[in-house]
Amino acid sequence: MMKINCVWEHNGNDTLLYAEDYIGAYTRGESLAIAIDKMPEEMISYMTWAGKDIPPCIEIAIAEEKSSDLTIKDADSDVLFESEKAPLTQEEYQALKSLALKSAKDFLTLYASVPDKSISVSPERKTFYGQVPRSAHEMYEHTKSVNAYYFAEINVDADNNGTIYECRKRGFEALEATPDYLQNTVFAGSYGELWSLRKVLRRFIWHDRIHAKAMYRMAIKIFGTEKIVNPFCFEIE
Repeated sequence: MMKINCVWEHNGNDTLLYAEDYIGAYTRGESLAIAIDKMPEEMISYMTWAGKDIPPCIEIAIAEEKSSDLTIKDADSDVLFESEKAPLTQEEYQALKSLALKSAKDFLTLYASVPDKSISVSPERKTFYGQVPRSAHEMYEHTKSVNAYYFAEINVDADNNGTIYECRKRGFEALEATPDYLQNTVFAGSYGELWSLRKVLRRFIWHDRIHAKAMYRMAIKIFGTEKIVNPFCFEIE
């Protein structure tokens, strides 16, 4: 049995559930019970992707709760975990950075496997940040576009040029050129949201997984599973 401690962010019943110690692993649901029910499958997918051993049984525990007035059902989130306020060691930072870069590289691999990146079978839908990206190209550009934004929230100058992997890698290089970055200072960012380096690392992988799942789901519906690679090890019916 492995206990997965989770952070529960919610607006009424709408839930985002995050695995505290597996950055970027998450589920969404119309209720906490639905999100908890999805978490074991998400953890198996995540652990397979990250190269970790899969336990025979997974137990979900709520370690922290954040009530929000954001549109949680659209993955609008501002939670900063209590555990994301602690300083990092160099070893821990390198491990988490490697995961964030692996996620970017795997997103690029998935995107490259989609034969026609301009078509979509997804309906138009608007959320808090505008129209939901529908084609593989729109999903890729949207996911890449948060690079400069996330780094800016912790006072690091970055850009969105090149591939999603290239701009993220340069962002980390800029971060590492700043003094005391491992102290993991908490910054008051845009719209009063609190950010730390640990949160940025989590948000990159979380945001990648949201749109990689959507891209993979749409692509296999159009092109079939044989043509689309699955580097994130998603289990999607």
